[in-house]
Amino acid sequence: MHNKKRKILNDPVYGFITIPYEIIFDLIEHPYFQRLRRITQLGLTNLVYSGANHTRLQHAIGAMHLMGKAIDVIRSKGEEITEDEAIGVTIAILLHDIGHGPYSHTLENSIVEGVSHEQISEIFMQKLNSGFEGKLDTAIQIFKNEHPKKFLNQLVSSQLDMDRLDYLRRDSFFTGVSEGVIGVDRIIKMLSVVNGNLVVEAKGIYSIEKFLVARRLMYWQVYLHKTVISAESMLLQILKRAKSLAHRNVKLDCNAAIKTFLYEDVTKTQLAQETEYFNAFSQLDDYDIMAAIKEWQFHPDLVLSFLSSCLVNRKLLKVKLQSELIEPQLVSESRTKVQEKLSCSEEELSYLVFEGKIDNRAYTIGKGEIQMLYKDGTVKDIAQAADLFNISAMSEPVTKHYLCYPTF
Repeated sequence: MHNKKRKILNDPVYGFITIPYEIIFDLIEHPYFQRLRRITQLGLTNLVYSGANHTRLQHAIGAMHLMGKAIDVIRSKGEEITEDEAIGVTIAILLHDIGHGPYSHTLENSIVEGVSHEQISEIFMQKLNSGFEGKLDTAIQIFKNEHPKKFLNQLVSSQLDMDRLDYLRRDSFFTGVSEGVIGVDRIIKMLSVVNGNLVVEAKGIYSIEKFLVARRLMYWQVYLHKTVISAESMLLQILKRAKSLAHRNVKLDCNAAIKTFLYEDVTKTQLAQETEYFNAFSQLDDYDIMAAIKEWQFHPDLVLSFLSSCLVNRKLLKVKLQSELIEPQLVSESRTKVQEKLSCSEEELSYLVFEGKIDNRAYTIGKGEIQMLYKDGTVKDIAQAADLFNISAMSEPVTKHYLCYPTF
């Protein structure tokens, strides 16, 4: 029986990945986890980088693979990780993103308002735990940072966790943006534990500096690319419009799972406690949303059909992105042009011409910092340790303002 579950997967980024424990195989096989095949890692980024079609499932398995390497390195340096803890932390990283809704971060907080994907991941873990007779207890404890060994949670969720190491490496691979390439193996080899906390040996400092610089560049070049902002804003506006129509009992063609979230305001408590809402969420993926949007191109509502048709055919809204606030004159000019062309109401106009802002901060001081370990045993935050003055500069958030509007 044992050998049946010891599968080897071929990953385009790392090569062969072995599934380390039987329970990991069973979790990967579960429909909740398989749903991640139908959720793209980078939302609508493939409208800019056409190779960016990789999924949350690939990322989760990649992060699990890196966790195995980290466990081996930390054990080799004399820190005890029991079998139960190793399985727990591996499950925690495998399932860390299981709560993502369609199009990953794009629709976060909009399908279930005010609830983050981490909170939904925890609900999924609790549901799986009852199906797996409590075998996820340690994983949930680590995921919620309630385990006495803090470094286990830091491997799952901190500013240098297996999640970030995998997605930077993977996203740069699939987008072809080489600025995101980082020395994952070297960083993992440098990991250690001091007083229960995850640290990086000081000789790995340049790999960490490169990791932070890569993260910052990937944000501007990929995650916050202006065309990606346009596409993702359009997707949000479409759903916002659909929800507003649903609240007026306008008929919308889409499947039952989406209907639940459009016609009702589902809360976190309902998601956690009422099976029908949880089941509806566990059915939702990118395919449902795109099928609905393809349908909505022909809806009588001007805003819904216009934005849906534009998104399906990649006729994206124009974006003006700048460091300063958007000039009111530009906003009113854009509004006037659209109003003349589409003769729409003030309310409809607010979906077609809108402003927003984005923040990029590569490193946050005071929140799960990256600690460097020196030969004499002292530990310093990377912001103090690095001779690159820009690490502390990178902890300052950079804000940019944008205006989206249709061009005719």
